[in-house]
Amino acid sequence: MGLKILRNCVGKAEDKFRGKLLIVDDDPYVRKTAAICVAKLYDINAELVEDRGFLDALKDLISDNNPMVVANAVAALAEIQETSSRPIFEITSSTLTKLLTALNECTEWGQVFILDALSKYKATDAREAENIVERVTPRLQHANCAVVLSAVKMILLQMELITSTDVVRNLCKKMAPPLVTLLSAEPEIQYVALRNINLIVQKRPTILAHEIKVFFCKYNDPIYVKMEKLEIMIKLASDRNIDQVLLEFKEYATEVDVDFVRKAVRAIGRCAIKLERAAERCISVLLELIKIKVNYVVQEAIIVIKDIFRRYPNTYESIIATLCESLDTLDEPEAKASMIWIIGEYAERIDNADELLESFLESFPEEPPQVQLQLLTATVKLFLKKPTEGPQQMIQVVLNNATVETDNPDLPCIYIGDSSQLILSNGCSLIFQAAKDVVLAEKPVISDDSNQLEPSLLPPDAFVTRVKTVSRTEEEEYPDASEGGYSESPAHAANIGASSPATTSNAPSAAARQPAAAPAPVPDLLDLMGMDNNSAVVPTDRPASAAGPPLPVLLPAPTGQGLQISAQLIRRDGQIFYSMLLENNSQIPLDGFMIQFNKNTFGLAAGGPLQVPQLQPGTSASTLLPMVLFQNISPGPPSTVLQVAVKNSQQPVWYFNDKLPLNVLFSEDGRMERSTFLETWKSLPDSNEVSREFPATVLNSVEATLDRLAASNMFFIAKRKHSNQDVLYLSAKIPRGIPFLIELTAAIGVPGLKCALKTPNPELAPLFFEALETLLKS
Repeated sequence: MGLKILRNCVGKAEDKFRGKLLIVDDDPYVRKTAAICVAKLYDINAELVEDRGFLDALKDLISDNNPMVVANAVAALAEIQETSSRPIFEITSSTLTKLLTALNECTEWGQVFILDALSKYKATDAREAENIVERVTPRLQHANCAVVLSAVKMILLQMELITSTDVVRNLCKKMAPPLVTLLSAEPEIQYVALRNINLIVQKRPTILAHEIKVFFCKYNDPIYVKMEKLEIMIKLASDRNIDQVLLEFKEYATEVDVDFVRKAVRAIGRCAIKLERAAERCISVLLELIKIKVNYVVQEAIIVIKDIFRRYPNTYESIIATLCESLDTLDEPEAKASMIWIIGEYAERIDNADELLESFLESFPEEPPQVQLQLLTATVKLFLKKPTEGPQQMIQVVLNNATVETDNPDLPCIYIGDSSQLILSNGCSLIFQAAKDVVLAEKPVISDDSNQLEPSLLPPDAFVTRVKTVSRTEEEEYPDASEGGYSESPAHAANIGASSPATTSNAPSAAARQPAAAPAPVPDLLDLMGMDNNSAVVPTDRPASAAGPPLPVLLPAPTGQGLQISAQLIRRDGQIFYSMLLENNSQIPLDGFMIQFNKNTFGLAAGGPLQVPQLQPGTSASTLLPMVLFQNISPGPPSTVLQVAVKNSQQPVWYFNDKLPLNVLFSEDGRMERSTFLETWKSLPDSNEVSREFPATVLNSVEATLDRLAASNMFFIAKRKHSNQDVLYLSAKIPRGIPFLIELTAAIGVPGLKCALKTPNPELAPLFFEALETLLKS
């Protein structure tokens, strides 16, 4: 009825203000209904609504003294904003106060509308963010699940701007109970809550780190709830709770639902990949499951063990004999392919590898392409590792089957002449050693994917798919590629190449690029809940991100023929990223970006492809590149130098040097108990203690210093007075469990600081002192 009246009013030019009278009616029920009518009317005729001034009248309703009217006005403006290409509803500081005031008095659905609108507001500083969170926090106790989840989203977004670690820690503690409470509701609500929690623990795993037991599956949980709980348990698994988690997973692997059992077995493998110190225990559980001889359990276990071998090469191969006992029971393509991969990869350690592969060759024509491809690859590996008559005959059989018995175009045609060369069908001949270098090249180690978002987890408006082109180059490699000089991004088949710059030079340089082959599309997804978009194109005259200090320029535009690269290593939520900003100041579009890192002290390498869209002239793109450790470690004394090479399809290769600050490696589990700190300090010999003085460093506040260090995962242990000086004790830890025990001595407000460091690896002390000095100066 209200919509009909409003439409009639705007239809008469002589009475164009009659509809606006409804919006300012004395009755709040009329006003709140009129607000919704404006949104519906905008959907019918947007231009008419704007011309008649209804939008301005609607914005005025945000200042209404009735909370229901305010909530409906916010809902209407939000709906209009979704369909409009220009900003309609922007929250200002004054609007913020009015919305927060109405939040306490409106209905539950009104609260949801207001919270969702507030989530788009960016606080000006940490103090304002803390004030907003303080006003929103009571909504966590609401009985309506939608209100709770909207409040959690709002708080998570504002926490990005809060710098105080104590405030963040307290907020994480406050969010845990309401999220746990949601799991006592009906299964349908549980499922929605779990899907949201799945996203939340990826952003802030500490919120529910101590609540893993509430995600243990109950016997009467629906299967869709069980599956979501499994995912969350994997994300919350840690060295502290892994024994409990493995017991649960082992129990789930004996249930009757086949899909759930498979997921449980895969979960054990994912935990092994995620937690290096727990990998051996995970494998023991998998071997116990294999012994129960349930066919689908055995096959799923072999699939995940293959991934464990890829994660920890040359570590757990002693179990291959146990796996081979189950060869006859394999009937699923993925399990067969995994077992064949294991046999081919470790053919030199398996005495009867040729016999095992022959058992698969008998049914080659009937096998699916996945198995055929693995058989072809494994047979070539066997021949290259054992170039004898038997494997050579096997290759002839495989090639005959691949070319005559099957019509699969994906199977490459390979012909083996004698044991000195490998001849490809296109006529290109490679010497035998070169063939070994290609086929038996060291594979990139796979990484933990438990915190990588599935597209199905994202709402439609939370991700954007872009396509970028990756140029495939021929015969391009670094000069030291034979020594593993530059670690290649796993997604790229081609090396970035040309002559390497002198290691003593800090200036970027270029090298000629080789001809490029056909491009291939690579998807680029953005991050969750509107936070931390990994790649976004913006004009160069506008900063890519307003938050945080600007990134240091490593490749200036004059040196890079118009391409300017700013980059820095950062740590976020337990993961190391390479934060980059690429600006195109040239006159041509740039695309096909690739990146490589040279050997370095900690083997830091790209954990995936460099996701950068095509850069038009005058635009820039920011991206977060996930990094992995211990991939390509350089010999010699420790160094913070990180040599980087970046290329694109239009320009030469650019080389530049960056720094690898040690504090980026400090892990979130580096806090020690006092007793543990004392025991560790005493257990390390005096020769492991290194000291350094910083005469120009001034500590103005103990609390501020501790907060700054805690932000880099250097944790406060204890404090004491010595004469007029404060002595602070802290702990930190880098991957592979290497602890750093720190003693800082300084007089507050007086120049001069002394640091004593004890660690099992004292050769890392110079790197630590350099990182510490940088942190204290920032």
